[in-house]
Amino acid sequence: MKLKTLASALLVTLMISSCDDSTGTIGTSITSDMDKLEIKTDSFNVMTKSIAAGNVLSRNINGYLGKFKDPETGSYITADFMTQFGVLEDFNLPNERDIVSKDNGKVIADSCEIRLYYDDVVGDSTALMHLKMYELSKPVTDAAALYTNSNDIESNYLRSRGFEVEKAYTLADLTTDAKEKAEKNYSPSIKISMNKPYTDKDGVTYKNYGTYLLQKYYSKPSDFSNSYTLINNVIPGFYFKSVGGSGSIGRVFNTIMFVYFRIQYNGKVYNRIASFSGTQEVLQATHIVNDQQALQQLINQNSGTYLKTPAGIFTEMTLPVDNIVAGHEKDSINSAKITLQRINNVSTSPYALQAPKQVLMIPKDSIQAFFAHHNIMNYKNSFVANFSQNGYTFNNISSLIRSMYENKKNGTTSADWNKVVIVPVTTTSMTIQNGSYSSTYSTGVYNDMSVRSVKLLGGNTPLKLSVIYSKFK
Repeated sequence: MKLKTLASALLVTLMISSCDDSTGTIGTSITSDMDKLEIKTDSFNVMTKSIAAGNVLSRNINGYLGKFKDPETGSYITADFMTQFGVLEDFNLPNERDIVSKDNGKVIADSCEIRLYYDDVVGDSTALMHLKMYELSKPVTDAAALYTNSNDIESNYLRSRGFEVEKAYTLADLTTDAKEKAEKNYSPSIKISMNKPYTDKDGVTYKNYGTYLLQKYYSKPSDFSNSYTLINNVIPGFYFKSVGGSGSIGRVFNTIMFVYFRIQYNGKVYNRIASFSGTQEVLQATHIVNDQQALQQLINQNSGTYLKTPAGIFTEMTLPVDNIVAGHEKDSINSAKITLQRINNVSTSPYALQAPKQVLMIPKDSIQAFFAHHNIMNYKNSFVANFSQNGYTFNNISSLIRSMYENKKNGTTSADWNKVVIVPVTTTSMTIQNGSYSSTYSTGVYNDMSVRSVKLLGGNTPLKLSVIYSKFK
């Protein structure tokens, strides 16, 4: 009876698969005669181990800032980040003659500030932290500067005697009063004043950074016509470095520069704001300092494997491809399922780390290219799983197994031909509405730069990969 049920379910799978050329099967055909369909199941041991994440691409839609003591290693993690600023294609400011804020006939900004909007705080939100903001001398163009271990931004991109601001802060946002926090649209932020005099690269001094932006706009509006011209001609970007305090790291999900000024309209004076945002359309990258020796102690453990972010530890799996295909060369591999189960965290630390929300399974020899080329998962040889039911389940990696087997047979393999790596990631998507229907598309997969950790079953204990085969008699 169970075999009949399995056969019925498998026939539905085959029918669906016949309409999807992305499914990795061999010689699939459809028949209504259930007795001609032969189904077999098997399971295989999969060995796993922890490996150092190494130097990973940190370009992301978020920045991370702060310093935090990892309760699992007892060592510190430090996060600094760089962001550029963009504008909408239709950006414009009021007519210059309508500006009330002026000094000796020249437009000025009443004030200017950058706000770092944050959430996902790890550690003690009341810990007193210190940051230093540096102006970049030029746009970041070197791809190597966008990796977690790189010091290229500090070494090659900070403007000498440029605009610098130090700021003390807490992620509990203690400087904001209770009334403002109670407002519906309140979002905590670190506020960095930019109101001291600013001297640009040509030696011209302005009342503040906002005045520099306004006068640049009215002298050449085309430099503000899109993000590219803004970055290359006006604002190369800023670098935010954690320079003091420890106890917390926050996710900066939006960085906005506000320029405040006044205009006159119909005899009345109105306050106006120009804003420039650090969004996913412009570069953002996080620099991470990890204690590699402390991480290596966890890697050396064989009682399980780890996933640790940011840029900490990945889990490597060796798939028994030859054993899976042996004797089934002409069969369809309809399903290959594996679960990475979490070992419950017994830490008593008040700041015990949460498990990564999403992970990517990718062939080991494809990791660097996947992120460098801004690829997304295709569910043929790259898969994303969410943390659910205390683990990560990949329901069907049969196409990957078949691809690995064919590559080996054709002699197009690397030394790591049957190895995959589990990488914590964050993803982005876009929903398109068409009448009453909507479709959601993946738009990005990024290395997870948040502070997270999970220990998984594995190491000395092999995992089980469940496989379903089918063929016609």
